[in-house]
Amino acid sequence: MKRRFEDLQCWQMARDYRKAIHKIARSFPKEELFGLTSQLRRAACSVTANIAEGYGRYGFQEAVQFCLVARGSLNESLDQLYVALDEGYMSQATFESLYEHGRQVERVLNGYIAHLRRQSEAC
Repeated sequence: MKRRFEDLQCWQMARDYRKAIHKIARSFPKEELFGLTSQLRRAACSVTANIAEGYGRYGFQEAVQFCLVARGSLNESLDQLYVALDEGYMSQATFESLYEHGRQVERVLNGYIAHLRRQSEAC
């Protein structure tokens, strides 16, 4: 069976995270539409997009680089969750749930990065 980026656990989890981010961002005030809402959505979209792009490069080193960018975008989105919490746009419980979801994505993404690095060294 031919594998696709959609088969990667890290991409699947990042997709679920992105959907959760988009859902909560819809509740932010309208004045944040071109500010925090846009930044948070773009950062969450960047995670799945970079995992997919790295997968499509067919080179382990390039895939690692794109996954590192994805991890950076993930952490950017986590910081933006703090902004939303501090501004009162979400409850502490919602923040904690989304934050932990993001950290779970990061753990799985780190595992994928380690796998890619091992594959690169084996070649």
